[in-house]
Amino acid sequence: MKARIRHLTGEPAVGPGERPPVPHATGGPVEQARARFPAREAGTQWPMTCRPAEEVLAALQVPPYSMGDSNTGWYRLTGARAILTWLGGFPGTSWQERWGASPAAACPRRWAEQGQAWVASASDVTRWGTVQAGLMTLAGADVVRLPLVWLAGHRSTHLRQFVEEVRDPAGFARLEAHVDPERWSSLAGGRARLALARICLAKGGGLADITVGDALEVVTVARETGRSRNGGGSTLFYSWLRELGHLPADAPTTLRLLGRVTGQLTCEQLVDRHGVANAPIRGLLIDYLEERRHRLDYSTLDHLARSLTRNFWSDLERHHPGIASLDLPPEVAAAWKERLRIRIQRRSRPDGTVEELVVERADRALLMMAVRAFYLDIARWAVEEPARWGPWAAPCPIKEAETLDGKRAKRVKARMDQRTRERLPALETFTRAAADHHRHRVACLEALHAVPPGAAFAVGDAVFVRTKSAGAGARDSGGTLLHFDLAEHRAFWAWAAVEFLRHTGARIEEMLEISHHALVQYRLPTTGEIVPLLQIAPSKTDQERVLLVSPELADVLSAIIRRVRDPRTGVIALVAAYDYEERAWNPPAPLLFQWDRAGEPARMSGEFIRRALAEVLAFIGLTDTTGRPMDFTPHDFRRMFITDAIRSGLPPHIAQVIAGHTNINSTMGYNVIYPTEAIEAHRAFITRRRTLRPAEEYRTPTDAEWEDFLGHFERRKLSVGNCARAYGTACIHEHACVRCSLLRPDPAQRGRLVEIRDNLLDRISEAEREGWLGEIEGLRVSLAGAESKIGQIDSTAVGGRVLLGLPIPRPAQQR
Repeated sequence: MKARIRHLTGEPAVGPGERPPVPHATGGPVEQARARFPAREAGTQWPMTCRPAEEVLAALQVPPYSMGDSNTGWYRLTGARAILTWLGGFPGTSWQERWGASPAAACPRRWAEQGQAWVASASDVTRWGTVQAGLMTLAGADVVRLPLVWLAGHRSTHLRQFVEEVRDPAGFARLEAHVDPERWSSLAGGRARLALARICLAKGGGLADITVGDALEVVTVARETGRSRNGGGSTLFYSWLRELGHLPADAPTTLRLLGRVTGQLTCEQLVDRHGVANAPIRGLLIDYLEERRHRLDYSTLDHLARSLTRNFWSDLERHHPGIASLDLPPEVAAAWKERLRIRIQRRSRPDGTVEELVVERADRALLMMAVRAFYLDIARWAVEEPARWGPWAAPCPIKEAETLDGKRAKRVKARMDQRTRERLPALETFTRAAADHHRHRVACLEALHAVPPGAAFAVGDAVFVRTKSAGAGARDSGGTLLHFDLAEHRAFWAWAAVEFLRHTGARIEEMLEISHHALVQYRLPTTGEIVPLLQIAPSKTDQERVLLVSPELADVLSAIIRRVRDPRTGVIALVAAYDYEERAWNPPAPLLFQWDRAGEPARMSGEFIRRALAEVLAFIGLTDTTGRPMDFTPHDFRRMFITDAIRSGLPPHIAQVIAGHTNINSTMGYNVIYPTEAIEAHRAFITRRRTLRPAEEYRTPTDAEWEDFLGHFERRKLSVGNCARAYGTACIHEHACVRCSLLRPDPAQRGRLVEIRDNLLDRISEAEREGWLGEIEGLRVSLAGAESKIGQIDSTAVGGRVLLGLPIPRPAQQR
């Protein structure tokens, strides 16, 4: 920002005491893609632009240019003749060269302001509409080619429709048949069609001639002219071209984030972005990162480079100019540690000024640990390769005790445990609120669609007025514009995220990476029963795991699949998601957490999920023990899932496998024990067990233990449904299953439940006749349980849930 301000004001590019910026070795993703896929050159010579005026005008009098109303054809021909007459006064051997020599080619704004006077000076045409129609006709007939930058600033109401009629009508008809009609006529579809029309006018040819470079140039022009903010930078047209097969196989999957992502930087770029003045130290840091990068993921490597450059060596060079050795004097090391203890936090004030606060650095121990590892690695490598690393070996200025921050770890653990204790009792309330919030938004949307545009409607006590457009917007009594379709969209995905996270305990990154292919099936070897499983892709660790799909989770997944499926084809769109941690694009996959972004399928972001959860909290108004609004983060559900599982009797080492932790201590760190005595007893028990037999207690489950765990689900099958009691717990109703709240009734066994209910009614009548008062009470409890199970089945049927089944992998030749 400072460099840009100095450029605009004419000041020197580098201020006093500042290092000059080090340029990256390569450009950004857009520049790299444009170098790999260059755009077509418009040129100045082609058959139509080199023809005489008489032949051009004769060609404009035949279809498709003469199609339509006769008056329209007269205006187009008259305007074209007037523009050709005007262009004839400029030098050039083609009409394109004459257009380039005219003042109109400089700027579309000048053409809009002075074009009428220019053309009128060479002809008797004075009507601006006729001149505009003539220019559009000449461009559509490929007599002149208008650059994309020029077209971006040119306004024409009929440009898109005219190009679709006269330039490659067969190609546009094929595209229209391929695209959903609602999307074709939508605002996003109109912008995509306009982008295709502009490319045809600027580069010539039809849709099949458009290249990746042409599409990149459209996105670049929209970004440079500032039109990407209002939809001008939409990349839906590019996805349409890919679906039609007009682009090569190695073309980028999408251009949606190409201008806003950086991609992975090299180790040299990671070091140079923070500036290291000493060349030998710079080379050492680069070599060190290169040595470590093969054992680290990119986000860890990025953080390590930032710790060693910005927070360590660049800080030393800024306060000790000329420093050139890793062997730091004690006073230099002590001063650096003191500076590392605090940091400056900048916060914007309401009046527009920036407030600077000095706060304690929370990650101080982690930064010192990275620097200590840097010194120790060089010392160890110096023994193996003395010629390469030996000259840099130096005493480490950081002691091991300085990298330990036990107090902070305990404070964080206590704070997280308190969050779990406050939120676990409110989990069911929050879950019901998410479902109620979605039903409320659905009711609002249905009420809006039930009235014509401009009419008023009421939802509860609130009164709204639908906008006059055909969209889903409405204004409340205060005049605030509300988009009911977007509100329903956010409410659904908030409910889906809450249900998914609470039933799986997955991380939010793992949830957003779940695809349709993650639903797999497993056949139990003993009974042959098919058990649905959910495959969790590794995010934080490299350990892949599978989870059993409960009936509640199956309902959520089926609702998500119904929502994201294409209503015409029944398939889920393939989405190429960008991994912000790895700075790389993932292969296209049928992700479940996707949405229609301006007509193009896109993966949801974690920030979107957090905002949707915040809307649910605002809807219900939950508060914590201090009376402040209670917030739920996606990671809170993971902590509550592990805590509830272990409290329900699940062994910790099996919970570790389900949670995907590499260390059982991580799992126990998520678990929250409520009484203080239980915490101390548990710690003493774990310490004693580790001393006596650590290999037996903290290990991977054996095959026998895992078979016993799976056998629990085999033994859950009952005559009227499935038993949902937790693993390792005994039956609390002594196998009186009709009375048990954990019985999941099977809809196919509704007739059997009706027979049980009728039999209970007959037995109650008999007991009343015979005076068996001791049996009546027990029979009535069983009757209430049977009627409850019948009601559950009926409510499920009314809800309209559909069993979608499990996805079947397609043969390789059909992919």
